[in-house]
Amino acid sequence: MEKSKKNQEIADLKEKFSNSTYFYITDSSTLTVEKINKFRRLCFNSGIEYRVSKNTLIRKALEQVGEGYEALYPLLNGPTGVMFSTDGASPAKVIKEFRKDGTRPVLKGAYIDSSIFVGDDQLTVLAALKSKKELLGEIIGLLQSPAKNVIGALQASSGQKIAGLLKTLEERAN
Repeated sequence: MEKSKKNQEIADLKEKFSNSTYFYITDSSTLTVEKINKFRRLCFNSGIEYRVSKNTLIRKALEQVGEGYEALYPLLNGPTGVMFSTDGASPAKVIKEFRKDGTRPVLKGAYIDSSIFVGDDQLTVLAALKSKKELLGEIIGLLQSPAKNVIGALQASSGQKIAGLLKTLEERAN
């Protein structure tokens, strides 16, 4: 590979890593061309960019981005593919779905919003991650729940009893 092409690849990868909060490092060696094309299509349909590059170029790009990626450097050996995503769980789900027919691709590691997950055994944990929208929905639901219960209790027939008790207590205080 010519030096200018290497520099361009490093610049492209650096931009991807800089703009990506979620990426996975995988090993898809031993997959046939047909299977790797099927995997790429599955990634594309899920909104994931899958890219194969040389380990040294990936490392140089990560080094240029900055600190926090050091734990990923030992994973950069052998055939390496990088999956860029807009959420943390999608690539893990795609890998799990694709591996119903085999054992590849193998998850070497993942970078999820400044946390690093190393090893294929982390795949189940990563697939169970909830998106930011899902977490916000749950928090809002939890915050609304107590207020709804109080309002419901006050509006129910027992709410009239509560109001009566409050009125009685007020009269006793006077």
